[in-house]
Amino acid sequence: MTRHQQPTLARPPRLRAALLGIATMLGVLAPAALSGPALAASPYERGPNPTAASVSATTGPFAIASVSVARGNGFGGGVIYYPTATNQGTFGGIAISPGLNGTWAGIAWLGPRLASQGFVVFGIETNNLNDSPTSRGTQLLAALDYLTQRSTVRTRVDAGRLAVMGHSMGGGGALDAALRRPSLQAAIGNAPHLPSGTLSNDRVPTMIYAMQNDTLVPPSRLTTLYNSIPATTERGYILVTGAGHNYIGQPSTTLARTMIPWFKIFIDDDTRYSQFLCPMSNQSGISQYRNSCPLS
Repeated sequence: MTRHQQPTLARPPRLRAALLGIATMLGVLAPAALSGPALAASPYERGPNPTAASVSATTGPFAIASVSVARGNGFGGGVIYYPTATNQGTFGGIAISPGLNGTWAGIAWLGPRLASQGFVVFGIETNNLNDSPTSRGTQLLAALDYLTQRSTVRTRVDAGRLAVMGHSMGGGGALDAALRRPSLQAAIGNAPHLPSGTLSNDRVPTMIYAMQNDTLVPPSRLTTLYNSIPATTERGYILVTGAGHNYIGQPSTTLARTMIPWFKIFIDDDTRYSQFLCPMSNQSGISQYRNSCPLS
């Protein structure tokens, strides 16, 4: 069962909803318009058709710019990266938190890497370096609210297509945010520390990355966390070969070529990217991959 099919969410696909609205306005409900090839493409697709090379590239097809954000608004400031194109419509937004004692600078490669693929990316600083996962989750949600309501790039962001990500305690924060705001489109926890140890109430498509040589947040713990995600929620688990807890601190094609499709599929409803995850087209550097394919 896909995310859009879950009756508890009562959330139809965006394109179907748009067609229903048009049909209502016209006073005609045409079943043929709600099925078949017309539903294959998402109105939120951004950029050219993807290839193995494009999802692995250090720079995507979009030129980007960035703007710094001062401390305040419920979080410690940060940097927003955004595509400069103005002829593509709005873009989905992603807020990202660093881990314990970390700053955005430690994982800043993620900003331009993801933004150049067609997202508005907000790398945040936390209020304090030792903030808990719950606090980081609160700050990620505050950052998304700022991004869509008060930031200088708010007109470029679709407030209905938002996601969270983080590393270590920031990863736990991203998962905590997903639990508290099920309207999010996607969540990624990289070596996430989540004190509750369960995602039994998770309704957001969630990817968990475990590092094979991580002694702080070992793969066994993250396997248990992954197993707690409901069967009705889209989910993925990737074990990165030979990696330690802070693997995300350096640019990684292994992470990028799997993160980008996850965000594209769930933020943009872009099925062109399913080929990279269902099944995984390139498992180089990955010891284990679990998933709820087909993803949609």
